Amino acid sequence: MSRQKQYNEQEVVEKAMYLFWQNGYESTSVRMLEKKMGINQFSIYASFGSKQNLFLESLKCYREKMNEIIEVLEKSENGLSAIKSYFFSFLKFSKSDHQFMGCLVTNTFNESILKSDPILFNELTKFTEEIKSLFVNILSRDINKSEVTVERQANYLLASILGLSVSSKILSEQQLNDYINTVFEQL
Repeated sequence: MSRQKQYNEQEVVEKAMYLFWQNGYESTSVRMLEKKMGINQFSIYASFGSKQNLFLESLKCYREKMNEIIEVLEKSENGLSAIKSYFFSFLKFSKSDHQFMGCLVTNTFNESILKSDPILFNELTKFTEEIKSLFVNILSRDINKSEVTVERQANYLLASILGLSVSSKILSEQQLNDYINTVFEQL
């Protein structure tokens, strides 16, 4: 007879997500996860199988949280101004306890583990491609833009949001606002 879980899986995944987001995938040990999640190593492995699987569940949780600002962008009819608002919304989203944490995806991309972990690399790449696709969809609504222009601008915006997520960890809020405004002046 198996034991019943004494914890809410969604809650512990969210706790793990914040820990991975704050410390990175490589730097987050199973011991740290135990402490943050409030469950023991056996329960972590019994529920998730591995640290990698727990991270993948954390990434799903992150996506769900990001969906709140993504849905606003998807429904908007305001083109570039909607994407600009998304950049500012992302900044608010990435702030925890008055400290910018960047983007879980970008933070993980910056770790060396990805060179040897194609599963994580593919999941993170899929996430960034979804964001780029969203930009393409918004930009394509402008009938005056060619496909080539839309593709180039979507690539530029993707690189810019990734740059913003890294910069948010070190620049002041005013510098970040200036960065966003300058990105959109270039389009």
